This record gives sequence, structure tokens and C-alpha cells, in this order.
Amino acid sequence: MVNERIICAGFGGQGVMSMGQLLAYAGMIEGKNVSWLPSYGPEMRGGTANCNVTVSDTPIGSPIIDHNATAAIVMNLPSLIKFEKELEKDGILLINSSLIEKKAERDDVKAYYVPANEIAVEIGNGKVANMVMLGAYIELTKVVKVETVIEALKKVFGPSKAHLIPLNEKALERGAEEVRG
Repeated sequence: MVNERIICAGFGGQGVMSMGQLLAYAGMIEGKNVSWLPSYGPEMRGGTANCNVTVSDTPIGSPIIDHNATAAIVMNLPSLIKFEKELEKDGILLINSSLIEKKAERDDVKAYYVPANEIAVEIGNGKVANMVMLGAYIELTKVVKVETVIEALKKVFGPSKAHLIPLNEKALERGAEEVRG
């Protein structure tokens, strides 16, 4: 049974909203119940941004995730500091180790350190660090299929940005490789 409650967080411009939207969209394509609740800091790009995403086999009572997140994907240090405490026991904490040197403080969660920015630059575009993190998350939870995320990307990008699909696919795969095994 699927009941994932995910917090995606980082600076505006790091793609945390699109990461959450893609996850929700993929869940919807797969016939799951989904919710996506964005929250922006005062500045947008460069300010703080996060979203709550729920993907479930059962109806969702509230889109708000309050101290019971099953996972947090944090792209920067302020997000780690703010959202680590929102995870439930045994939750998944994905940390962008390219920008965060600090280790998880809690020992009752499963922390994974993914150098998302380095991987993104290595595969050709620093802007896909969010997709690297999303690939790692999907590999760990199997909440949706990677193929469904690609299908969602095709719908979101449309024909004019279809050339970006292979890069995003590679980013998803590299993120999965980083946490596999």
C-alpha cells in the first residue's frame, strides 16, 4: 500500500516545485490519489520554496504534512535545518551533499547524501539537480515508475522542449544509481 508524504525543499530556482509537481502528476497518471501544496518564501527565485506532496492508494484527508513526512528531499542547508524534524521515525532524508556539508542530526531516519549538483553538471546541465534527487527518491521508494515520470515530463514540457527529455532521463537514472545497492 502506498502512502507517501514528501516534503521537497530548497531555494527558489532549484526546481523543488517542479520536482513535486512531476511526482504528483506521475502518481495521478498511475491512478493514485495525489496532492501538491506549494509554499513560497517572500522572494521566489533565490528565496525559500517547498512543497508538500502526497501520493496514496487511499483518499487524502489533508494536503498538509505536519510532523509525519515519510520523506524529505532537501536541496539546501536552511531546508535541512527546517524540515529534518518533520520526518516520521524511519523516514527517508535525501540531502543534496553538493550544497550541504552538514550531516543529519537524527539517527532514527534513513539519510542519503547525493551530490546532485555535481552529477547534474557532469551529465551536461546543472539545472537537472532536482531530477537527480527525484531519481534517488523514486529508486528508494518505488512510489511511481520512472517511465511514468518521463510520460509526465513529456506532457509538461510539450513538443518545444522535448529535446530536454533525454537529459532528464539520464538525471533520474544517475540519481537512482547513487542510492542503489
